[in-house]
Amino acid sequence: MKRTLVKFRNSAFRKTIRKHEKYAPIIFFVLGFVFDSLTLGRIDRLYDLVVLCLHMTSLTITLYLYNLADDGKWKNTVLERYQEYLPLAIQFFFGGLSSAYVIYFSRSVSLSKTMAFFIILVVLLLANELLKKRISNKYLQFGVYFFISFTFFAFMVPVFLREMNTEIFLYSGVISLVCTVLLILIIYWLSPSTRAEVGLGKLLGLILIIYALINIFYLFRLIPPVPLAMDRGVVAHHISLKDNTYVVTYERDEWYVFWRDHRLKFIHDPDGKVYAFSSIFAPTDLKKSVFHRWKWFNQRTGEWEIVEDIGYEITGGRDGGYRGYTYKSNVKEGIWKVEVITEEELVLGVINFEIVMDPSLEPHRLVQKKF
Repeated sequence: MKRTLVKFRNSAFRKTIRKHEKYAPIIFFVLGFVFDSLTLGRIDRLYDLVVLCLHMTSLTITLYLYNLADDGKWKNTVLERYQEYLPLAIQFFFGGLSSAYVIYFSRSVSLSKTMAFFIILVVLLLANELLKKRISNKYLQFGVYFFISFTFFAFMVPVFLREMNTEIFLYSGVISLVCTVLLILIIYWLSPSTRAEVGLGKLLGLILIIYALINIFYLFRLIPPVPLAMDRGVVAHHISLKDNTYVVTYERDEWYVFWRDHRLKFIHDPDGKVYAFSSIFAPTDLKKSVFHRWKWFNQRTGEWEIVEDIGYEITGGRDGGYRGYTYKSNVKEGIWKVEVITEEELVLGVINFEIVMDPSLEPHRLVQKKF
């Protein structure tokens, strides 16, 4: 009875998948994306590490099984019954692993920086769905795999080594490159259909181009310094530390501006100070120097001028992020920003504000908040 019920459910599921074959891949990608969005939290949490490692391992195995299926490798085996589901599993793992990137960095104040990788990934996935008839799917398939693999190791290696710098980022890239090339060579050697469909030189060339582009992105500081992330950035009138709690006094914007804590127009008393407060997430035991780079926009030259870099150490492990602040006196009126950066000058986040010096104006909706 139970066996009959299982067969019925499997048959019904297969019919549903075949009926909606056109939309099934994107649905499974979204399911993977949503699943991790609802379950992942901290990159150094055991559950997150296990889930991401399982996703990456399962994706690698599924790619291997899928690319050998066309050669009849799984004929008369238990895998033959399920091989039509392999592309859907691949999309699910693509979605799950790519969502992890968004989860860990969507809270960063500088979304334009942290979304760069995700935009590339979305373009690759859309190409995978829209250009199947023009471009061999295997090229895009392994291109997306390598991109996700690079991102995965860029997360994981610093977490396990408890250290992050340019050398570790480069090591992460080399590890992902070696793993991807080995997988391609194994599949190419075992699969005649793959050899007939793609050129090994072109496929490896594509992987090397993606590898070079990611490193160029890093060189031009367009990649966030994984696995660090800025939780919060506020420009304030006063900051004090009481019982390991920071009491931050700042101007609050209108209620409908929900995506930002502080008001962009900062009403400044020339005799007072301007404070920049930030909290930064870092994995447990990871230590790193960060800086507040104070910049003022020169209206005459149309350029940003670096006023001062003020640094401090961070130590990971706190859920709310490692907290710290810097301040400036004798500031000029005009547009300012404080970039929260690493030693390698990779941007964690940006605190934007405009200093207004008008004796007739009072600070707008001053609030005190504990961090």
